[in-house]
Amino acid sequence: MTHYLITVYQPDGEPPAPEILDPIMADVTAFHEELRAAGAWVFTGGLHPPDTATVVRPSGDDVLVTDGPYLEGKEHVGGFTVIRAADLDEALAWGRKAARATRLPIEVRPLAEVPAS
Repeated sequence: MTHYLITVYQPDGEPPAPEILDPIMADVTAFHEELRAAGAWVFTGGLHPPDTATVVRPSGDDVLVTDGPYLEGKEHVGGFTVIRAADLDEALAWGRKAARATRLPIEVRPLAEVPAS
């Protein structure tokens, strides 16, 4: 089985009002429960807003530390899920379910295999 990263892209700004967000979160919870029941779930994490980010960047022999996101944009990574899937088609099927649950764009990307040591 290959591991895939399902990344949720959300718009910058305040979260939606509870009457909009609550049904979405219920659908996300159901999606995560379905992943677990299928044995595909590995790990899920939500992220704080991009203004809480700190960037660590090499600069010659030094390393610079700056506040804020690495890139400025109108959307940001809001959360992610790592899954196990037999192939890209299966991972994309989970990605479609994630997009329907979150109502947001989803990126599905295979994790690089780490050679055994």
